[in-house]
Amino acid sequence: MSGTEKTKAQGEQAKGKVKETVGRAVGNERLTAEGHADQAKGNARQAKEDIKDTLRH
Repeated sequence: MSGTEKTKAQGEQAKGKVKETVGRAVGNERLTAEGHADQAKGNARQAKEDIKDTLRH
């Protein structure tokens, strides 16, 4: 996985986790959902890069 893409994926996952946690703490369902979506986006980016790495080897 390229370093830049790996960093982006981890950043999206972390940002999503924070949003989700804050959303749950304050009872904001929209923020919780956004956080969950950000995490999913980061997971998808990471999976895409893992597949690329597998195909290269």
